[in-house]
Amino acid sequence: MVKPTNLPDVIPIFPLPGALLLPRARLPLHLFEPRYLAMLDDAMKTEHRMIGMIQPNGEDRLQSIGCAGRVTAMSETDDGRYMITLSGMSRFRLREEVEGFTPYRRAKIEWTGFEADLGGEETDPGLDRAALMDLLERFFEERGLSTDWDGIKEAEPELLINSLSMLCPFEPEERQALLEAPSLSTRRETLITLIEYALHGGDDERRMMQ
Repeated sequence: MVKPTNLPDVIPIFPLPGALLLPRARLPLHLFEPRYLAMLDDAMKTEHRMIGMIQPNGEDRLQSIGCAGRVTAMSETDDGRYMITLSGMSRFRLREEVEGFTPYRRAKIEWTGFEADLGGEETDPGLDRAALMDLLERFFEERGLSTDWDGIKEAEPELLINSLSMLCPFEPEERQALLEAPSLSTRRETLITLIEYALHGGDDERRMMQ
């Protein structure tokens, strides 16, 4: 098992609004901007091949917690763009950004407090799969979304909850709440709350109250 002491203290960070990476999950990314192609090139030269995904928090600011992933797949297109896959390693806490000569952003980070991310797959004893499936079907139908229902129904709890957290069309601040959930159970509870809020017309209700 990887230990926090074996992970780097400084990593490149990719502030991408709405993108969510979770431990032991996979996030496909399409890189084409020169600064991010440079980031990928530099990351691939390191032992860990690690990139930190983090949400912007206002103009030029960042959220305090992100998730680092290891580049585990990469392919180049004919026009010099790259399709990569990041496999989630662990969440991290942002300490400070590092000034330097790279065109992309880098930061000093702390892994403390997220040791469980580096362990085995989490379980969720309180998961009511049937109730969650019913809620999802209503949510997907209302939003006109489609998915592999057979695959979802057979997925293990962690894969199920984390995949839904990453795939469902939530706002950036809602995705941040899913990222920061301290356990799989609390992430599932947060996920259900967000879906129920959306089904009850949360955005419309919020506008009516303004």
